[in-house]
Amino acid sequence: MTREVWRDSADNEAASAVFHLMQELIDQYRVNRPVMPLVVAQAEDAAAGTEIDDRVERIVHQVHRANQLRRVPVKLLDGHGTTPYEAALSMVRTLTERPWETRGTSQYKPFTFPRSRLLAAIEQATATVVAQQDVRSPRERDERILEQLGSLRWRASRSGGSNWWDSLRASVRPETFVGAVFIAVLSVLLGEIGWVLTALVAAAALLGLAVVRLVTTSAPPLLWLRRASRWLATTSSLAASSTAYPSDGWSWFSPSGSWRVIRARAAAVAERVADAGAGDEHARQFHLELRVQALLEDLLDNYRPHALDWRRGKRTVPPVVFLPTATHDNGGILLINAVNNVRSRRSEVDPLLLLASLPADRIMRHTPPLPPEPSVPAGVRSGARARYESWVDDLSVGQAPAAAVTLAWVLRLPLSTGQLTHEYAHAQLVTHRVRRTWAWWVMSRTTVALALVGALLGTFLWSEHLKEKYCYGPLVGVSTDAVRLTGPGGVKECIGVATVPEVRFAGGNGLQLNGVGKGVTFERIEQAIREQNASIGPGEPRVTVVYAGPLTGTDKNREDTRKGLEELTGVYLHQRFVNDTANRSVKLRVLTANGGQDMLRQTTAVKKIIEVARRDSSVVGVVGLGRNTTESAEATGLLQRAGLPVVDSTNSGSDLAREYPNYFGTSATDEEQADALGLIAGRLADGLDDPQAVVLSRKVGNEDKDRYTTEQRRVGLEMLKESGYALASDTQYSLSKDGGSANLDAPLHAICGAERVPDALYFAGRVEDVNTLMSGLGQTAGCSDKKITVFTGDDLTKARFDDSTKLADKVTLYYGALAPMSQGGGRAFYEDSRKALESLLPEGERLPALPKARPYEDMMFASGQTVISYQATAALYAAATRSDNPQSAAETWATLYSVALHDMPTGTITFRGTIPYADQKVHGLNIVEVTRLGPDAQSRVVCGRAAGDRTPLTRADCPVG
Repeated sequence: MTREVWRDSADNEAASAVFHLMQELIDQYRVNRPVMPLVVAQAEDAAAGTEIDDRVERIVHQVHRANQLRRVPVKLLDGHGTTPYEAALSMVRTLTERPWETRGTSQYKPFTFPRSRLLAAIEQATATVVAQQDVRSPRERDERILEQLGSLRWRASRSGGSNWWDSLRASVRPETFVGAVFIAVLSVLLGEIGWVLTALVAAAALLGLAVVRLVTTSAPPLLWLRRASRWLATTSSLAASSTAYPSDGWSWFSPSGSWRVIRARAAAVAERVADAGAGDEHARQFHLELRVQALLEDLLDNYRPHALDWRRGKRTVPPVVFLPTATHDNGGILLINAVNNVRSRRSEVDPLLLLASLPADRIMRHTPPLPPEPSVPAGVRSGARARYESWVDDLSVGQAPAAAVTLAWVLRLPLSTGQLTHEYAHAQLVTHRVRRTWAWWVMSRTTVALALVGALLGTFLWSEHLKEKYCYGPLVGVSTDAVRLTGPGGVKECIGVATVPEVRFAGGNGLQLNGVGKGVTFERIEQAIREQNASIGPGEPRVTVVYAGPLTGTDKNREDTRKGLEELTGVYLHQRFVNDTANRSVKLRVLTANGGQDMLRQTTAVKKIIEVARRDSSVVGVVGLGRNTTESAEATGLLQRAGLPVVDSTNSGSDLAREYPNYFGTSATDEEQADALGLIAGRLADGLDDPQAVVLSRKVGNEDKDRYTTEQRRVGLEMLKESGYALASDTQYSLSKDGGSANLDAPLHAICGAERVPDALYFAGRVEDVNTLMSGLGQTAGCSDKKITVFTGDDLTKARFDDSTKLADKVTLYYGALAPMSQGGGRAFYEDSRKALESLLPEGERLPALPKARPYEDMMFASGQTVISYQATAALYAAATRSDNPQSAAETWATLYSVALHDMPTGTITFRGTIPYADQKVHGLNIVEVTRLGPDAQSRVVCGRAAGDRTPLTRADCPVG
């Protein structure tokens, strides 16, 4: 229930009647906003005496007290002045310049009176100029008044001054709304752009706030657009009073014309104010009514509908003014008449409600007749012109409804002596607090502040969420194509596609290329691709290839990203060849996509690639995906459904081409490698009595999603069986808990301690485990003094057979190399690549020369990763640019079956003759033998075939010994 705030007894019947009338007018304002009268209560009997008048006055005070505490804006007036005019004017000024009594407990914030403040400034400027003794003419007076208004910035002066330091401090006080917003915004920016830029923004904002505060407190910006200025320039009440001035032409879009109108009307008002101060009754009536009009306009504006602050919905009770005793001497009657006159001239209905008491012996009549105008000398105001000017003056004062028989807006309440004296003690008068409306709760300063703080806090949290989720996550311009995920060991990785410059997968990665490429870092290769992309003009035809590879690794070992570095280098070399060396008409744009360390997040990367391809029709396919994991099949299937072909680099999975028609492999599969190794294994088995063999493989379930070792184990078992070996029990090894070194001690002791030590061992593991294997074979009893042949897959291509990889003296190692560079052509590729990489070095630095005889043996190219990714990119680009016109992804997919690139580093890169869902037996490979005949390991190519050569290898092609 609404809280009761006041209770009292009605002293008499008249008190009850007046009280209920006032409360009904106040409380019904919310429902239908009734027209507010000027209520004048007066004893009906003119000879009633002062006691009766006191009773009427007490009614006014009682109604005043009843509404003081219920959030109704009230004001009790008492006129003071030497003349009725000054007393009435002082009451108007009190209403506009001093707080109303319910300032702190009103329904909404205190009233504002901008129009009244503008008139106060004109009055102040006029008083200052009139006090000067050296004013010689009215024109000079007007000019000085306007100059004074300019020095006042068209605002009445306030106590205290403004300076830069005070303005600066006042702008950022945290207890103020602007200060709180300022601090909150800085908090968000601190998380967005760092402390240096935030400090610069804060300094600029502080300076801006100080300037704005200083200017707005001293000189209103856009003066002609202010509500008060607009009112002064457009109100019809001043149009007649300023006809002697250029007073027409105010416009939103005409500052100069609007200024002319404002200055003209201000001069007209100032002239009347000066005349009023000199005692001119016409000017005094004009001045008072203009002041009242400004008051009513301001009050009406405070209840204006459709305002941004919903003020009309918050203020549901009218402003109420109380005049305990209204007489001519104290200005009360003059004020009531002025309000009546202004209301009668205006079409708007303002919300002001007034209650006054009038002594019984006084007459509530219109404004007293003005004295006749003084005669003027002939020739000054005579004839038609004089009558016109007189008529113009009367429009403002003389023709106002002052001569009416009754005052239209005054509601007289004649109270009989019986009503005023009849005791009414049992009638209880009660008032309740006026409820604040839902609009106040929704749009109050507290609610708005909380909403803003909540929005800023939510923005800050959302910003932090975006930065945590995406690799580039500002509030504006966030890139959703690369997300942050937690990789092995809790390391955060950026997974996805780098479509904005701020996403750099190799940023800060100083891993350098091997061999002649030493000095060229991973970061520089990535930057070089961006530079190539940027060099493509907006209107140039282009195709976009996405390279997907392992571009990040652990912070502990940058070598984890060696594969990504070498593959991306091959992609860059072909991009540079297309765009710069060959200067093809269709340019090659490359986007990088990171599948995470060891490609363990390739499904996420592929989903982001598909999102980019949907937005960018120039994306024709994907190069890379060169590591076989448990996600490889799903990733290829996703690309198939999206219509994107995949030209794989070094993925040796045997079943991808059989299951997915969009898969085009450029490397020999595990089965093809095992078949070639089987030729050597068979010849070795023929020379042994009861040949024995074992397969040593990584354990499944080590959470690295590695499918390569699983497939190597399968093809190794089949190859050894077909080659005539008797197989011992399958042996597996695990990795250490930190995912580092291989735990081979127990498996090797089991193998080497068996009754029959095997003659051959197929190692289904990764290259990083080979060091431990070779060390174990050379040191474990049973194996250290026995000739053992080790077979393994293509991952060993990445090994560097120097001091870091020691082979046991009696161990011979055979593995398949996916890039048979000794079988192919394109010898110019190596020197061209060296020159291209040399251009990435700082000016003046050079790369060493390549071996002339076999440049592919340089460590820059030996692993084959760079060559294969170069060829894969070349194949995809060739399919995407048939007849020198860019094709769609679907057309590229179809054209790949007809691609034939001759004289490539590993032979002919082609998919002609292959069909969907079948093996693509167009891959080249070498079988490499590694032995330790001296202090260092020696390697040689035993046999192989070039890419595109369909002739199968035979035992005769692969001699042993």
